[in-house]
Amino acid sequence: MRTQASRKGLLWTTTAITTVCLSVLAILSACSSDAGPRSSAASGQPTVVIIGDSLSTGHGTSPADAWPKLVENDPAFQPLQANIVNAARDGSGYVSAGDNGSTFGSQVDAAVTDATRVVVFFGSENDMGTASGETELAAAQAFASVKARAPHADIVVVGPPSYTSSPEPGRLDIRDQDKAAALKAGADFVDPIDLGWIMNDAPNLIGPDGDHPSAAGQLYLQAKMEALIEPLIQRDRPQ
Repeated sequence: MRTQASRKGLLWTTTAITTVCLSVLAILSACSSDAGPRSSAASGQPTVVIIGDSLSTGHGTSPADAWPKLVENDPAFQPLQANIVNAARDGSGYVSAGDNGSTFGSQVDAAVTDATRVVVFFGSENDMGTASGETELAAAQAFASVKARAPHADIVVVGPPSYTSSPEPGRLDIRDQDKAAALKAGADFVDPIDLGWIMNDAPNLIGPDGDHPSAAGQLYLQAKMEALIEPLIQRDRPQ
């Protein structure tokens, strides 16, 4: 009887241990597979965040016509499998507060994460008239915030465009402050004024309000921005 009881006890103990081990393995497996949604970075999908003003929201046309949406829907761009996040708000700038109090800095805070691969800043003429050096300081803070939130992201800073070959001194001053902050941050700076964006075909590319891109203008900006974004995404894609 003792022998039989011992065997039963041993069998029960072995079964219990096996059950516990299997339970632990199941829990560990569940933790590894259900630890929350994976980021786009983990799945290999690069995220591109657009920081900007009404030049990037489709103001004057429609949100569907805005250049970020055109980039997202472009069949030639889609093989890159990039996720476009358009954080731009009308009236915003590095200093200027636009819709819902939005600034370029607050847009960064709301949209940039560790999954972000590229951040594109575009503008802004809305900062014209701010105190000397104020825009450069705010821009530097916005770029620093990107680096803190997405240390491996590329930053592209596109200054405010001009629709004439003789831009106002205030516009040039904002351009220069944007450029100074970008270069100090190690970001790529693109100068639409120096490159002559829009100004050679402004009647066609700017809408009736004289300030915002027409549908043709949004297509024009789509091509310009894709040329900036695509090489940065392609650079780190597995071959």
